Amino acid sequence: MVPYPHDVRKTEPVFIGSEIYRHSSYGPFHPLRVPRVSTVMDLCRAMGWIGPGQYLTSPRAKPAALLSFHTPAYIAALQRAEAAQAVTETDRLRHGLGTSNNPVFPEMYRRPATSAGAALLAGELLRRPGTVFTPAGGTHHGFPDRAGGFCYLNDPVLGIQSLRRNGVARIAYLDIDAHHCDGVDHAFRADPDTLLISTHEAGRWPRTGPLEDAGAGNVFNVPLVPGACDDDMALVRDRVILPALAAFRPDAVVLQCGADAVQEDPQSRLSLSNNAHWAILRAIRGLAPRLMVLGGGGYNPWSVGRLWSGNWAILNDLPIPTVLPPAAQAVLGALRWEGQRRVTVPPPHWITTLRDTPRTGPVHDATRAACDHLSARLVAWA
Repeated sequence: MVPYPHDVRKTEPVFIGSEIYRHSSYGPFHPLRVPRVSTVMDLCRAMGWIGPGQYLTSPRAKPAALLSFHTPAYIAALQRAEAAQAVTETDRLRHGLGTSNNPVFPEMYRRPATSAGAALLAGELLRRPGTVFTPAGGTHHGFPDRAGGFCYLNDPVLGIQSLRRNGVARIAYLDIDAHHCDGVDHAFRADPDTLLISTHEAGRWPRTGPLEDAGAGNVFNVPLVPGACDDDMALVRDRVILPALAAFRPDAVVLQCGADAVQEDPQSRLSLSNNAHWAILRAIRGLAPRLMVLGGGGYNPWSVGRLWSGNWAILNDLPIPTVLPPAAQAVLGALRWEGQRRVTVPPPHWITTLRDTPRTGPVHDATRAACDHLSARLVAWA
């Protein structure tokens, strides 16, 4: 990796970003046509939240660095597809490239390789205690030999592997995306030194991650029914997530904070507010000396930008204001969500504030049952 003039002994969190995300899109009809990482970068700068030395530009991972998880044939196919801007039928069938979910676009190797580079760098920085935020990360559906679910490379896996190479033994991976982390599960479900916790919408693609799956005893899945709200997630947090982390005593936590679980997102039917995500982040910060916070899903540009910018504020112990200053409102006011009809004019609070109104309600019976089941497992596991 490229060395950076950054003292990792500093206590300030590190934000890893890149300008590659500003003008890169999966295409005009793809859910990832919306600006996400660039919005978070711009919002945090407009708020004055990124101090001197806190921002690092992500390196692009070299092909050899990706081979700890991905196959040489797949990396070669991904590079071929970017160079030719087309895929052969063989590569499409074997590697899942050139499909509607995983289309050909100009930066289809360079963009995910940049996200992977950020995760690899994060693992190096966290050889000493600290916090790293890489909102471009969280592509948890990538498999060794194929793309899946908009994910060409699996940066969470690569980040966990980087932590291990840098001396971190016990790692907890917590995924609160609306979709189950099938690629990360594939990599670590048999590894007792990696705790895997996933909350995701029941029945949502990729339709993996059932409640009963325990892996090697290290897997805890919480499928949430459509309509699950902040109170459902609070119960899961208090009865499953926090007890599991406390029992496991990790040396590092990797949080995948997909924003597609919030109510305004078009790719799920969950009804969370961003407060639910922020409450989990606040609760886990002190449970390990190292914390890597990734992005993930999220396809409404306002809800993604607001949620992930709030993550950065929490990591820096900064207050989230009730009303954003004009410079930050200008960032949100300039966003466009083309190619959809559900939002023609964004509601005012998407522009003027980061915090959603809490979405409370009765906890679903299925959530209670899942917590009961996993709590019983935790007692035996601990």
